[in-house]
Amino acid sequence: MKKALILTGAGLSAESGIRTFRDSNGLWEEHDVMEVCSTEGYLKDREKVLNFYDMRRKDIENKVPNASHIMISEMKHKFGNNISIITQNVDDLLEKAGCEDIIHLHGELRKLRCEMCGHIFDIGYGPIRDQAECPVCKNHALRHHIVMFGEPAPMYSKLYSELMSSELLVVIGTSGEVLPVSQFASYTKYSILNNLEHSMSINHMIFTYVFYEKATTAAPKIKKLIEKYFETGEI
Repeated sequence: MKKALILTGAGLSAESGIRTFRDSNGLWEEHDVMEVCSTEGYLKDREKVLNFYDMRRKDIENKVPNASHIMISEMKHKFGNNISIITQNVDDLLEKAGCEDIIHLHGELRKLRCEMCGHIFDIGYGPIRDQAECPVCKNHALRHHIVMFGEPAPMYSKLYSELMSSELLVVIGTSGEVLPVSQFASYTKYSILNNLEHSMSINHMIFTYVFYEKATTAAPKIKKLIEKYFETGEI
């Protein structure tokens, strides 16, 4: 069975106006990343961290998917379970584009997690204070459902499982500083890389095709290659 994996990072959503802390030397929306994205920062100032993610949640409410999100959704609808979609992003633009069964490696802004029973649930775009208690255990200890530096990322096992069963890997908008995407490409028969520019953390020579351009302009080219793979078994 032909199987493809699409792996996306911050560059996918950049043209939709969603920023990444890697844009500005360790700052994310003018906040020090380790103060708002680490377990140490959370233990030091819980309210600061929760307020930060309240702002990020509100910020994505009116953001809209771009052509690359839409292309991924179209490919998922066309090829179903033969394509897996895994994203490092915590926004919901793939969902807004109509894409289903997305694996979020680092969590989701729209969701909260109960610190007592572990229940995860969607609260939309509102602040955490609007949700008084966990709908399952009724506890008030709620937090953002985002993987912070210093804690495990449970979905990584799913990433490696999907990677090992895929023949085609498509990487869109990731610097390679968090995930070893060059190594990932060496595991698959075919691979496609799309980034705005070259990253020192990625060996582009390993990839079958490389597109250094905006995700929106690369989208139709990537779509054709994915369709060719499922039609012919090669790209």
